[in-house]
Amino acid sequence: MSISLLVSASLPCPPPPLLRRGTRRCPEPLCASIPLPARRGVGLAAARGDGGGRRLVETRRMSAAGAVRVSGGGGDAGAGVGTGITAAAAATVVLAVMNRVLYKLALVPMKDYPFFLAQVLTFGYVLVYFSILFIRYRAGIVSKEMLALPKSRFMLIGLLEAMGVASGMAAAAMLPGPSIPVLSQSFLVWQLILSVFILGRKYRANQILGCLLVTTGVILSVVSGGIGGPFLSDVNFFWPAVMMASSACQAGASIIKEFVFIDGAKRLEGKRPDIFVVNSFGSGFQALFVFLLLPFLSNLKGIPLTELPAYVNHGAACFLNIGGSLNDCPGAPLLPLLFITMNMAFNISVLNLVKMSTALVASLTSTLAVPLSIYVLSLPLPYMPGGTSLSTSFLVGAGVLVLGLLLYNLPQNSADQAKND
Repeated sequence: MSISLLVSASLPCPPPPLLRRGTRRCPEPLCASIPLPARRGVGLAAARGDGGGRRLVETRRMSAAGAVRVSGGGGDAGAGVGTGITAAAAATVVLAVMNRVLYKLALVPMKDYPFFLAQVLTFGYVLVYFSILFIRYRAGIVSKEMLALPKSRFMLIGLLEAMGVASGMAAAAMLPGPSIPVLSQSFLVWQLILSVFILGRKYRANQILGCLLVTTGVILSVVSGGIGGPFLSDVNFFWPAVMMASSACQAGASIIKEFVFIDGAKRLEGKRPDIFVVNSFGSGFQALFVFLLLPFLSNLKGIPLTELPAYVNHGAACFLNIGGSLNDCPGAPLLPLLFITMNMAFNISVLNLVKMSTALVASLTSTLAVPLSIYVLSLPLPYMPGGTSLSTSFLVGAGVLVLGLLLYNLPQNSADQAKND
């Protein structure tokens, strides 16, 4: 389940006493003894009478805006919220590592049916997410107002994610294998750019440099150990551009999800939408667009549309490990089911972190799992014995990545914070 977001709100002061007609008087400082967060400093000054009654309207506006503001990159959350974000980020890293490792293990039995496994995730999540959404609605956690949020945003999320899948698969079929994860690291850069244009967010120089260092560190970690043969020198520029466009689509979907939480909080008077509202409708529209693109996607994977039913039957038999020898799909159905469960938990954790912080923070947190996953996969594992040794460039890349994360999260002094706010 998601980690609750603690929103601190100042207690309302009692109304001022009735005065004679024509007399104007500022409210008495009845709440002056109640401690308020640092960012409510203007409101505290107004309550004490420093700015007079003319600043009371401004104070109320700031309090209302603070209820729906997302903590971007600079410490505008309270200590309790900050602790919750840290715990959610740590859980996301753990789940991200387990998700990547279990995906590799799930491909041991499903090595001939990765496209089938991808479709199980796409269409299976719709059923699971909407079932959870229905339960939470009956329990009163999800309100009718949440379900009435504009569906055009969810449709855009589904369209962008489906386009990201389609363009990514098209580019992957034409690119050398080692170049794919490297080009995919443009995701962070796209998120940085799109959050500026869509959300109007501003970033400090250390945050921008930190994101670039994280991207560089991931690239160094992924390509560690050397790449045999040509990398991108013999590849037409068109396909690398398509792969980066795929990352832009995925980044755009994540930024729109963050926008849904921000805009939804305004529509719901400070209460953010439940994550399963966003997950369910976003996954539903994604499944719809993937279904419409299914002939194109199956051809990209070398599966003609006429052979798709037979491929699905064989994939289901391997997934369930029925109708054949147990040696044909070793580890099924346990490993695929473990991966699906972990992938669902990871996706929920990421969206919960987006809700609590920002899409960029969630992506930076998930990126930390890349070198950790490579290290875990280098160890001897069940169904993957032997292990591999890690090169020096991997260690350098991991160090650069951690340095980038530390640089991004440098504390911001109060003067700069007030200026950005």
